Amino acid sequence: MPKKKKTKKSKKVKKTIRSKLNLKTAVKKSSLPGQEEKPEIKKIKKQPTEKRIYNLKDFVVYPKHGVGKITGIEKAKIGDIDIQFYKILVEKEKLTLTVPINQQSKLRPIASINQINKCISILKTKPKIKRTMWSRRAQEYDQKINSGKIYELAEVVKDLNKNTDIIADQSYSERQLFEKAYERLKSEFEAVLKSSPEDVQKKMDKALGRTNISESTI
Repeated sequence: MPKKKKTKKSKKVKKTIRSKLNLKTAVKKSSLPGQEEKPEIKKIKKQPTEKRIYNLKDFVVYPKHGVGKITGIEKAKIGDIDIQFYKILVEKEKLTLTVPINQQSKLRPIASINQINKCISILKTKPKIKRTMWSRRAQEYDQKINSGKIYELAEVVKDLNKNTDIIADQSYSERQLFEKAYERLKSEFEAVLKSSPEDVQKKMDKALGRTNISESTI
């Protein structure tokens, strides 16, 4: 009798049976007693990278606190993540900040000489008189002071400058904001120009037309 030809269907069935048998033997082998399981390989999480542009002893500006000096670049482990961060001393506020390197977008380098000269030009211009309520203006001034932008800081100093040392001519909150902006700007002038606080104050007061005001008022 002639041999029956193997159909394609029977071949497929045999292949399926064979693959199932292979799978069963593989499971048995893996579950043999005394056989060590391979340890799970964990990937080490790294801090997201961001180009580091600051070095030790560099001056930087942190918007909410002003000019600071990098006193250290350190490492720490938080959970599974290795973190590198800057230690920044803000001398005016007697404060040390810890800023992760991958969040350095919060920092900016101190101004250039050209930017300082532009600030002097801003201080020489007439203050803008706004008719809005003081509470709203105070909020705007505070936002400008904490923006970290040197030109906005110079504008606040210029707009709140009263050219006088008579306390009655300026409200307490106005004076507070003026002094805060003045000191922030002054500290950056000192760092850029590498001048003494006294020399910087004379330079700023001259631009503001405050030459006749005693130094003790600032």
